[in-house]
Amino acid sequence: MDNKLETISNLFEGNEIRSIWNSENEDYYFSVVDVIIALTKSDRPRKYWNDLKKKLENEGSELSEKIGQLKLKSKDGKYYSQDVLDTKGILRLIESVPSPKAEPFKLWLANLGSERIDEVFDPEIAVNRAVEYYRRRGYNDKWIKTRLTGIVDRFKLTDVWKEQGITKDYEYGILTNEIYKSWSGMKASEYKKFKGIRKESLRDNMTDIEVALTDLGEIATRELAKEHKPFGLEQNRQIAKRGGNIAKITRDNLEKELGRTVISNKNSLNYEYIDEKLLEDKKGKNSNEN
Repeated sequence: MDNKLETISNLFEGNEIRSIWNSENEDYYFSVVDVIIALTKSDRPRKYWNDLKKKLENEGSELSEKIGQLKLKSKDGKYYSQDVLDTKGILRLIESVPSPKAEPFKLWLANLGSERIDEVFDPEIAVNRAVEYYRRRGYNDKWIKTRLTGIVDRFKLTDVWKEQGITKDYEYGILTNEIYKSWSGMKASEYKKFKGIRKESLRDNMTDIEVALTDLGEIATRELAKEHKPFGLEQNRQIAKRGGNIAKITRDNLEKELGRTVISNKNSLNYEYIDEKLLEDKKGKNSNEN
């Protein structure tokens, strides 16, 4: 787990909700007490939370089983163990808090659920939503078309993997990482860290060359798998390495001609993740130099 402390502002009407990014699970863990304070304005937020936690436990709520503990930085600058929940857990918590301030979030969740039901009956709604999202982010229509084609190609690959005995999510992750490592030298999580992104899509933050190499590695893996018919994780792992290596050969040839690397640490974010501790270290270093 990354021990980077991220203080998220402008959330819950400007209240600070302390959180820690878990790079392994690719999710945030939020301070429960901070959320309780923001929603209830209680004078005794810890007691409020303890009472609610007991109520949830007595009701047999699954939420009580999701509660973890992590050390978070307090106002006195020291770190204390605090109850935390991941993103899904926090949304469930908001639904459980009887507070007027929670109503906008409950309404948002209800609308979100309604939209997903509509998409079941008319899948084009989901496609349109994706296209509009990419347009708002500044992607042009040519890029969007290529991205959607890449998503379809990815499904073709996972369909082949399913036929060859791959059924678990972690297995898909392992095989995908083999392709990435073979051509880029990095697992997906390492590639994300290199680009300075977290929950965001890796491909949405790639250059067109990086996307092309990723697509080539996956298409090559799919065709090799169809030809050689591996079965199970280990056999498919070897095929994934070979598919990724085909993309690596292409990368090497291109870099030789260009005289530079085609791996970029650039991303498409209009914001930057800040490591609070790193900022403090920099301040301390600057003050010592003055």
